[in-house]
This record gives sequence, C-alpha cells and structure tokens, in this order.
Amino acid sequence: MTALEPREAGLFMQRLGPALERTFGRPRAVLAISAHSLTREPALLGAARHEAIYDFGGFDDRLYTLRYDAPGEPALARELAAALRQGGWPVHLVDQGGLDHGIWTPLRYMFPEADIPVLPLAWPADWAPARLFALGQALAPLADDGVLVLGTGSLTHNLARVFGRGRAHVDQPATPESTAFREWFAERSAQGDWDALLEYRQQAPHAVLMHPTDEHLLPWYVAAGAGGLYWPPRRVHASQTFGDLAMDAYAFGPYAASLAEGLLEA
Repeated sequence: MTALEPREAGLFMQRLGPALERTFGRPRAVLAISAHSLTREPALLGAARHEAIYDFGGFDDRLYTLRYDAPGEPALARELAAALRQGGWPVHLVDQGGLDHGIWTPLRYMFPEADIPVLPLAWPADWAPARLFALGQALAPLADDGVLVLGTGSLTHNLARVFGRGRAHVDQPATPESTAFREWFAERSAQGDWDALLEYRQQAPHAVLMHPTDEHLLPWYVAAGAGGLYWPPRRVHASQTFGDLAMDAYAFGPYAASLAEGLLEA
C-alpha cells in the first residue's frame, strides 16, 4: 500500500532520488535486488524494457492501475553476467523483463520519470547473509560505472503476527520486539560489527519472530556487500506501520554519510 499511501516511507523515497543525484550524480542504471524476485540461482533480467508486475492479491484495485515502464540495459546486463561468471558466480542471463512491486514502488517515488535503466537481479532465498554479502562485493565495481545498487525488502516482516492479532491498525505504536530488533540492527551497523550482522539470526533479539523467513531482510546484505567492509552502514530512515512492519533504510559505502547529510537538507 506504500505505492498508494506514501506515509513516512514513501515521503522518504521521494526525497531519496534527488538526494542521490545531488550526492553521486544521476545514476547510469539501477541494479535492483528485491525480496520478491527469487530464483534457484542468480538471474539477471536483461530485457530492453520492463513493466510493473502486480505480484500480489487482495489489495486496493487502484494498485493495478499504477505503471512503471522503465528501460533496461541489455549490454550492461551481458557485461555484468559475464564478469560475475568469471568470478565463479552461477549467474544466468535471461531476456525477460518485469519489475516486482518491491522494485517499482520505490522507483516510482525515487525516479518518477522512469527514464533510468533498471537491471533486476533475482537471487536464491536460501543463501546465507555471508554469501549474499560476498555477491554484493562482486557487484562493488558497478559504482565506478555510475550504477546504483538498490536492495528492497523490509527490515522486519511477519505478516502473520501483524494481521493475526485481530483488527490491525496502520498507526499502532511500535511493539517492544520490533523496536529491540531495529535498534540492535542500527547499533551493530553504526559500529560496523559485521560479525554480528552476518549472524543476525542467532544474535539479534527476536530475529526469528521479526523474520520467520528472512527473504525480506536478505537484500540488505547484497547492498551492504556492494558498499564494502570499511564503511559502517548508515541508517538514513526509520519508520514503521502496524506496530511491527519496519521500513528502515540504510546507505552503504564511502558516501553514505554524505547521502545522510543530503537527505537532511532535502
């Protein structure tokens, strides 16, 4: 529903696009890793054009009228797939297109003109955080080519808990369990405690409660790996709905602090 009801997260995404352009310049392309594009082995969608995919049901009919028709960049997809394969990653290149709602929702706010090429990278949900972090490290050279690596999901995600307690309300205050998990993540990130972050499921409070399955958190690790080990992740947005659904956002890499400052100015 963020695509129809921006609330705090959507308003942040609206500021994020201009702040990124001020900090880094206009991206040549966006490499998107979403919680909703999952495959048995990594797969780059190398189509020349993408459209919004409505990969959900039971929501407001207006969502199915929203469009995001963005270009792809097949040549870059071919180059990236070849480079990843050379590095030992089992990456498939497919000529199909499409952007799941985890991709087109933020991009509609960040870059509403839909004129920046998008390369969705589907990934295996059973890969551990350390392996996904290593995949992100293999993507790090993209920054030198002006490519933005964007991970999308949700910092906490337990829909059964949210909607299984009777009538859920979007403005419910944050639960103690959600708050403890989010603050642990922010503190460990600020300290650059990669050992703890990569073992979050064993070390973070209420980790399994907040992520019964963790595909909504795992894109964080790909983006973190692309940013590198030497710069602590920087939380640049914090908000939640329904008491438990956290939409905190993080920046990675050497310009994370500059981006955080740029967002304050926006």
